[in-house]
Amino acid sequence: MAGDATRFSGGCLCGAVRYEVTGPLAEPHACHCGQCRRQSGHYVVATGAARADFALTESRGLKWYCSSGWARRGFCADCGSALFWDDGGAEVSINAGSLDPPTGLTLARHIFVDDKADYYEIDDRLPKFAGYDRPLDPA
Repeated sequence: MAGDATRFSGGCLCGAVRYEVTGPLAEPHACHCGQCRRQSGHYVVATGAARADFALTESRGLKWYCSSGWARRGFCADCGSALFWDDGGAEVSINAGSLDPPTGLTLARHIFVDDKADYYEIDDRLPKFAGYDRPLDPA
């Protein structure tokens, strides 16, 4: 988990979805998979919170889309903000851009680099993974 803070908040663009996290957040990753790109218009930077530390404080706009056989994506049906990725595990993934600043987070790695779009390059020195946890050989 990243950062020293243990209370975070965030939400969508219009305020119809708000949430709080009362524990630490995971180190953020940039996901370059096709689903994240299609949902957001580019790659997604996400963090995560233990399910027990995560609470919705406003959910009137929240809708879920089952994007695969094992996961769903939460978004605001009113303003369209992409917010969550949830596979039912111990952690809820949160799109980092939906967090209220300051977050104290620093990008830690890139995942699904093999699926990235052709219109950009990944030029930083952060670890890069072909999938979730298959490291790419250093170039």
